[in-house]
Amino acid sequence: MSWTDFYRRREILDAAVRQARRAPREPLSLAEIPGAADEFGTEENLLLALQYKWTQLLSGYLRAEFADPDEADLPGDQVDAVTRAWRQAQQDHEDLRAVLDGALERCPALEPLHRTELHMLALTAGLAEPDEPADEIVKVGRTLDALIRAGDTGPVRRRGPVGHLMRLLAPSA
Repeated sequence: MSWTDFYRRREILDAAVRQARRAPREPLSLAEIPGAADEFGTEENLLLALQYKWTQLLSGYLRAEFADPDEADLPGDQVDAVTRAWRQAQQDHEDLRAVLDGALERCPALEPLHRTELHMLALTAGLAEPDEPADEIVKVGRTLDALIRAGDTGPVRRRGPVGHLMRLLAPSA
């Protein structure tokens, strides 16, 4: 793929998200998105590309949250970090997430990718171990996802250095 192809695909994906902003639960009309039919062929292929874009974005937010190893020392910190990352990604890319949420039921090809995302959330949050059965990890991820979405929509505040030090010095019984 050339850089021209890359930028063309990115423009098409951005146009699809802009189009879907009006009705994110409705099918995407490739005819209304210039170049989408030629580049992707079907709505399913376009949605798979959008899911891939979301996965890249979310992974980046997660990496940014875990960049400071001191912040993830305590078990609750991992869950908080995953929560912050997911909420920030969703806030910054609300329309993309809405399109994917709306398409999940009508596009079965998205389900394995969604399960992979849930798997990643559970493992990254430290709520499951890689050697556990995949279905169990996905259940944990699905529960975490539901809790993140249902919780306070405000950002989870990062503990300051004094709070972190106090928690280390005075562990709860």
